[in-house]
Amino acid sequence: MYKVTFKFEDGSQVENYATEGENLLELAQKSNVVIDAPCSGNASCGKCKLKLLSGEMKSKKTRHITDDEFDQGWRLACISEPSEDLEVLVPDIASAFKSRMKVADLSSKAEVQIFQNAKESIELAGIDLRNSLDVVEVTMDSPSLDDTMPDNERLSRALRKYMNLKKVRLPYSVIRKIPDVLRESGFSVQCVLRTTPDDMFVYDIFPKDYDVVIGGLAIDIGTTTVSALIIDMETGEILAKASSGNGQIRYGADVINRIIESTKDGGKERLQRAVIEETINPLIQEMCDSIQFPKRQIYRMCIAGNTTMNHLFAGINADPLRMEPYIPAFFKTNSLFASDLGIDVNPDAHIIVAPNIGSYVGGDITAGTFVSMIWNKPEFSLFIDLGTNGELVFGNSDFLMSCACSAGPAFEGGDISCGMRATDGAIEACTIDPETMEPSCKIIGDEGEKPIGLCGSGIIDVISELYRTRIIDPKGKFIREGKRIKHDEYGMGSYVLAFEEEAGSVKDVEITEVDIDNFIRAKGAIFSAIRTMLTSLDFDISMIENVYVAGGIGSGINMKNAVSIGMFPDIPMDKFHYVGNSSLSGSYVMLLSTESERKVYEIAQNMTYLELSAVPSYMDEFIGACFLPHTDMTLFPSVESQMK
Repeated sequence: MYKVTFKFEDGSQVENYATEGENLLELAQKSNVVIDAPCSGNASCGKCKLKLLSGEMKSKKTRHITDDEFDQGWRLACISEPSEDLEVLVPDIASAFKSRMKVADLSSKAEVQIFQNAKESIELAGIDLRNSLDVVEVTMDSPSLDDTMPDNERLSRALRKYMNLKKVRLPYSVIRKIPDVLRESGFSVQCVLRTTPDDMFVYDIFPKDYDVVIGGLAIDIGTTTVSALIIDMETGEILAKASSGNGQIRYGADVINRIIESTKDGGKERLQRAVIEETINPLIQEMCDSIQFPKRQIYRMCIAGNTTMNHLFAGINADPLRMEPYIPAFFKTNSLFASDLGIDVNPDAHIIVAPNIGSYVGGDITAGTFVSMIWNKPEFSLFIDLGTNGELVFGNSDFLMSCACSAGPAFEGGDISCGMRATDGAIEACTIDPETMEPSCKIIGDEGEKPIGLCGSGIIDVISELYRTRIIDPKGKFIREGKRIKHDEYGMGSYVLAFEEEAGSVKDVEITEVDIDNFIRAKGAIFSAIRTMLTSLDFDISMIENVYVAGGIGSGINMKNAVSIGMFPDIPMDKFHYVGNSSLSGSYVMLLSTESERKVYEIAQNMTYLELSAVPSYMDEFIGACFLPHTDMTLFPSVESQMK
């Protein structure tokens, strides 16, 4: 065994011992050292770079590390094994995807406006925003030698009489509290209930003078990012909001790599722990601490995530999802409770799961489609969710069709050498001077924040600007020279957004021809999916009246730039609407409103799923879209006129 010391740029370090044959990525995962590994450690992404400071290791030379970098000590963690005690530097960019937890400032109107908009839209559609949770007060006679009824029966009888229902269910968590609360409050109490036409379930019991708030938890389990809200279930008020990187990401950036990891010995348990114990429970703790809210007063949850995330969250075998005929264990389920999964809230909290409609179109899309309101409009609208994959829904109040395209993780920084999620240090917007080729970048974070990498919205801007200023050609190859244009020993070009001395990392922040090629394929997947879905319905792009773009890839996408690179159709800009994290806002209204929950299930049941791989024309469409903006420039007249 060899001692390995992982050192970080802030001066901290972590030590552990590597067993025989264990590579540094595996040791880092075991040591809770966060290193980006979108390819799950098969050496294809090149993102798990570490710098050898002392000691010796066995490591192969790869295309991801130049000769100069190799001489400086840079290695890929996934193919490096210690051969003696050693020290390695973990650069900031290696863990930039795993953002520090962010708790929102709810005094900022922008943080809550999207949820307020969703709530108002649902109300305008005539949907009732009430749910089945309530607080009721009951008073009972104190027991005596003449009245020896047990506490549980005494409470049940009082509730039956008050609610005019025959059946009352008291779980163990409530029975355990009953003796103390009844006597402390003189047998006058408040109960948190869920009522149905047939029975009532008692979640909690409090003294009569206790200020009871019925808490609810809405969560968007994204492949890269997990976001959450705590709300007041009676008023709909957002009490706390937070987000964090999904702890599962160290097992791969995409769902396929995570499914493969889950099939290994203990894999399902590791992935479930990563999302619940390392991600969701800390988010709950942080939010509750920020508002001094008791975790046990969260009595209901709603989860929205893609089909794979739902399975891995529940600890259910997801392997059949990746193999023909791609059958999940469930599309919808009503059988999950907090105590089953170890969620740190009230143990009897019921977990609502936004329904999936296909192996690769999940509850995040059904929830997002619901709050986009395209199901309630006569005009034809397109809903696009840009996350680790691309999902689309097209239709109106008469029909809805959905599909998913394998865009890969590029929209959240995966497959991009300096890519990262939209967190502190990410370049989220950029312009380039056409004469000097100098960039002007907007960085996420505090004023003076140095750039570490590029998030999705920044990648769109940079590639659009490189094309607009004719620094790259339609194939994404560099055709101009200057101080910010570099070439490696193989002739591959790159554009430097921030030199090492300007950056917040130990290397230049640059975008390479390989990065651009990866992103062109990702944007090509989106546009070709749009065209294929419309063609299958005998529609064309001119029939789109609204485009709703969702996803947390930055503070907002520059729609004009997205059109100029051929990602979105060339239609008037006023038809585009950025709706933010629609999965979380959909989860919020499902949590708040029982009728909304039913409506989402109805939408999922009635939505048609198009399997793009079964459409012969899809590959031709995809190949045509893998240029800037497209091989057929007549599809992008505004871009063509701009480039003349």
